[in-house]
Amino acid sequence: MTEEARKSSEGGAGEIIRVIVHALILALVVRTFLYQPFNIPSGSMKSTLLIGDYLFVSKFSYGYSRYSLPFGPSVFSGRIWESKPERGDVAVFKLPTDPDIDYIKRVIGLPGDRIQMKNGVLHINDAPVKKERVDDFIEEDDRGNVRRVNRYRETLPNGVTYTSLDLYQSGPGDTTREYVVPAGHYFMMGDNRDNSTDSRVLSHVGYVPFENFVGRAEILFFSMKESTRFWEVWNWPTGIRWLRIFSTVK
Repeated sequence: MTEEARKSSEGGAGEIIRVIVHALILALVVRTFLYQPFNIPSGSMKSTLLIGDYLFVSKFSYGYSRYSLPFGPSVFSGRIWESKPERGDVAVFKLPTDPDIDYIKRVIGLPGDRIQMKNGVLHINDAPVKKERVDDFIEEDDRGNVRRVNRYRETLPNGVTYTSLDLYQSGPGDTTREYVVPAGHYFMMGDNRDNSTDSRVLSHVGYVPFENFVGRAEILFFSMKESTRFWEVWNWPTGIRWLRIFSTVK
């Protein structure tokens, strides 16, 4: 190989390395400060979010805390450039009892609120949340067995509406004690009320500190059925939920 060819080869390899390094830095910046991808591993937010959904969470929506950074280093406490969560937001947060675990739930209670479930009806500060029966949520397993679940539309005091599921008439979380949300904390609940470990379980989730918020769920960029594996590209035509792609999270 001539000297000129050798230098050209080294220059080409160096350029490739520089491009890769710049791409990794850009991806790290985007993930840390702008948008982070998450996938949904459980059914606690059905029918809003389904197992197999992939979504982007905006990191800037609530400002930044230590948990905005990879691995959550204790470089500072509290939040900078903060913006308070609003009632009805679907948010990702670090589990208070184990910050290595990410949870996604809906913001139901704000600091100072009194939250209680009474016979399946959500109450905020003693007022029942409007709850209307809508069409059933229909699930079908791999064997073609169909399950119909009661679905309701709830309207929060600030006008935010969403659907919730009621698997059982008298589930363990349908009637609870009254919870008083401490200052600087939020009360989070899953839309699949009878299949959600959330702030109603004080020993596991409880009241979520504002510092633990990672970001707000914004948009679904991919979605596949539970039985489809991400790497099974040959099953994508029938395994992808095409109508959910690029839909917003509400």
